[in-house]
Amino acid sequence: MLKTLLLTGAAGGVGQSLRPLLSQIAESVVLSDLTPIKDLRPSERFVACDLSDRSGVDSLVNGVDGIIHLGGISVEKPFDQIMQGNILGLYNLYEAARAAGRPRIVFASSNHTIGFYRRDERIDSQAPTRPDSLYGVSKVFGEAVASLYFDKFGQETLSVRIGSCFPEPRNTRMMATWFSPRDFLSLCGCAFETPRLGHTIIYGVSDNDEQWWDNSHAAFLGWRPRDNAAHWRREILSKTAPDDPNDPAVVYQGGGFVTAAHPED
Repeated sequence: MLKTLLLTGAAGGVGQSLRPLLSQIAESVVLSDLTPIKDLRPSERFVACDLSDRSGVDSLVNGVDGIIHLGGISVEKPFDQIMQGNILGLYNLYEAARAAGRPRIVFASSNHTIGFYRRDERIDSQAPTRPDSLYGVSKVFGEAVASLYFDKFGQETLSVRIGSCFPEPRNTRMMATWFSPRDFLSLCGCAFETPRLGHTIIYGVSDNDEQWWDNSHAAFLGWRPRDNAAHWRREILSKTAPDDPNDPAVVYQGGGFVTAAHPED
């Protein structure tokens, strides 16, 4: 168990879902975001930090034993916003970690790094990236930084290409992409406990009946997802119209990101 864990992006949806579970892997948790968090548990403390502020990130990382990095922009936005949160902010985090003894990082990458693969293609982490958005491009950058910092400096990272992390799946696409918070938490635990992590890329997805992604290369982590989106299949199908098989948002793994307009048009 970690003594002190840092969770960036703690006020976001995924961060809020993980917070109640973090006591399973850490004695104390530093929560960070731009949005204040006031409902703190006894094991939590909050530190406001803008990831683009280098000195602020240095202070934030100092003294922690592990990092779950959810911070930054989590959807498609104009490039200036993506650059500050997901490029400069991520670089600042890795530099801070390098200076603070290289605590392991679980980096929230995204399925949007490979969104232009078809849904009838099953791929693993060795497939070339095919981002579907500026957001996806920023996550490719993050994975590249994680790779560089391991090879050059020994900074270990698990880059998790998160599918759709919600308490329960919301639509037919999530029959394949759903990633329960419980499974995410158990994956983080494996990342911090395994003897050697290196830089490993894994798809963040539960044990769903419908599978697009192959995680067999990461079996050394000992991670076994437990949840399955199929539990909600009948309910979701009863609430949604049938998918159009010719719609690019249905053809490609990235869903609506592949058809969304450029954010600056």
